[in-house]
Amino acid sequence: MGGHMNAPEYWGVIGFPVAHSLTPRIFQIVGEHLDFENIKVMFIEARDIEEFIKETNKIKGNFWLSVTSPLKHQLHEEFNLECTKEIGAINQIINYEGEWRGFNTDGLGFVKAVEYIGFEVNNLVLKIKGGGSTARSIAYQWSKYGGKLIIERGRRDIGNGSWRKSITKNLNPDLSINFDVLPGMNIDKNMIPDKHYVISYDENYNNDDFAIIMLVAQHLEAWKIMISDEFKERLPTIKQVLSKL
Repeated sequence: MGGHMNAPEYWGVIGFPVAHSLTPRIFQIVGEHLDFENIKVMFIEARDIEEFIKETNKIKGNFWLSVTSPLKHQLHEEFNLECTKEIGAINQIINYEGEWRGFNTDGLGFVKAVEYIGFEVNNLVLKIKGGGSTARSIAYQWSKYGGKLIIERGRRDIGNGSWRKSITKNLNPDLSINFDVLPGMNIDKNMIPDKHYVISYDENYNNDDFAIIMLVAQHLEAWKIMISDEFKERLPTIKQVLSKL
């Protein structure tokens, strides 16, 4: 579905916790690049659907919110938003003229970040340990772009999806990502540390951290889905956004 939105009155992030989120700053950087003005930035804490509805009912006007834990699954299920069923979660939600839209750009952001750091995804082998919606989104898009997958069961199962056709057991991984590793934990020695990528960040981030590159990439992919066609060619590049963070 093509984008149909110009600029909302509000944009920001919703979930819990959100105080550390760079997403509102990325909204501002992209908005300034497109000459959008006077858009209010929001950090909204909401732990469940009830809090989400309560907080968003206070917003008078069109809004676009990036969605973080623990709402990704809940919003998809509650509002029956457009979303690939295999992923089962959203990371963006929009209310524009009373119409709800939701979509997931986690996987696209990962693919574009990998391309940004110099890899060609087609036939590249990615090892994924663990599951969850972000793992499924990455597996879905990685397969769609022609990449190969090695799936290792972790605390959560990634489940079945169209990515199954891309699974291989006979190749060594070129890259790896472990969804069982939390910030501050040591990386499993079997996950090839020199090729391992982390997609979480904290206040001590650097602009060249893969997690930050992916965050910017997934945000720009969301703009391509959401924004009216007249603005798409004017969007900044990943490099331009990173330079202003």
